[in-house]
Amino acid sequence: MAQGFMPPHGGYENLLSYQKAQIVYDATVFFCDRYIDRRSRTHDQMVQAARSGKQNIVEASMASGTSKETEIKLTNVA
Repeated sequence: MAQGFMPPHGGYENLLSYQKAQIVYDATVFFCDRYIDRRSRTHDQMVQAARSGKQNIVEASMASGTSKETEIKLTNVA
């Protein structure tokens, strides 16, 4: 199979950083649901922060096909 114009990207599920971010997200949701009122702004902020870390890794992995600079920036943010 010939190499295409765009380099391969994705595969973030295999990254150790993504796997750890998923664990942090799951633990944060569990903790917040158990100990912090769901209507609390603190609950929302903690869950959103955990989600953002995970999502930045996904976006960086997907962006790697078009821009290595964007991939590096998003991975550093995560």
